[in-house]
Amino acid sequence: MTTASAPGRRRSGPSIGDVARLAGVSPQTVSRVSTGADSVRPSTRARVVLAMDQLGYSPNRAAQALRNGTFGAIGVLSTGFQRTGEALTAEALVEAAALEDYSVTLLHVRNPARESWDSAAHRISHQAIDGLVIMRAEQASPATLALPAGMPVAVSFSKFAGHYPTVTADQVQGSEDAMRHLLGLGHRTVHHLAGPLDSEHALVRSGTWRRCLLEAGIRPPEPVYGDWSAHDGYEAGKRLAADPEVTAVFCANDEMALGLVRALHEAGRRVPDDVSVVGFDDIAVAGWVSPPLTTVRQDFHAIGRALITLVVGQLRLRSVPPPALTVVPTELIVRASTGPPPR
Repeated sequence: MTTASAPGRRRSGPSIGDVARLAGVSPQTVSRVSTGADSVRPSTRARVVLAMDQLGYSPNRAAQALRNGTFGAIGVLSTGFQRTGEALTAEALVEAAALEDYSVTLLHVRNPARESWDSAAHRISHQAIDGLVIMRAEQASPATLALPAGMPVAVSFSKFAGHYPTVTADQVQGSEDAMRHLLGLGHRTVHHLAGPLDSEHALVRSGTWRRCLLEAGIRPPEPVYGDWSAHDGYEAGKRLAADPEVTAVFCANDEMALGLVRALHEAGRRVPDDVSVVGFDDIAVAGWVSPPLTTVRQDFHAIGRALITLVVGQLRLRSVPPPALTVVPTELIVRASTGPPPR
């Protein structure tokens, strides 16, 4: 419907006055219902809510913020939401925020250049949000992303760890479990399909891979790098498949692992008879490919829930806690893509 707001001007959508007239109450009562005030009789509240539903009226969050000092929204900043891990974490963030009666505003930085982070900081300061989750920001740091003072913030593992409360999967334990599994099967060495050098997660996984080999008295081979995608896994896989010394590969994520498996298959090298492959993440398809993929499971939903809990806790306490680290356990899921080396 359309209502008049001033002579010569028209505004689309029902107003608070429209709701008040339909419900037979004052606009002040509608306002109190919109903000969740207790001083409204249940029968009156039900009548106002019914009128809101009939008219399709949504309370103005900006107006609520002026009255209450809050927007009821949490921002989620990331350089990408397209990867499976980020998508699953974002899904958990939305679900956990809704349980706390908060909505989620996604803030996407497409270009990792310095000026993009300056722009992101400017946008954040003008967003109608009460707190912020930094999910993926490999190129940013506290020096390049100046956040509004006093804003409740929680981060997943990144350069912001140590500056804000942080949640991360146990990358070290997961990588150690993968390496212990492959070396325990009898492989003389383990090659590594690593993630990009600007990723903190990739650096931890590759560093743990290297340390595990050195501790076993094995000189680490040169890693092959990818960009997390199945395409890069496939291209790197063609190089690894051409090396007959390769009998085991620890991949920094499942998508690259699946690309690697295809390249090995096309080169006539069987998984796991000729080459064992371990991934990282345990994405939904990992157990349904042929052969099912051995991988390190990350609990993305637990990470998302923990991030929201940290932000909401700050909002309720109206204080900024010490930058503590919350570590979510990982689990090695052994499937059919790993086995003893060929004789």
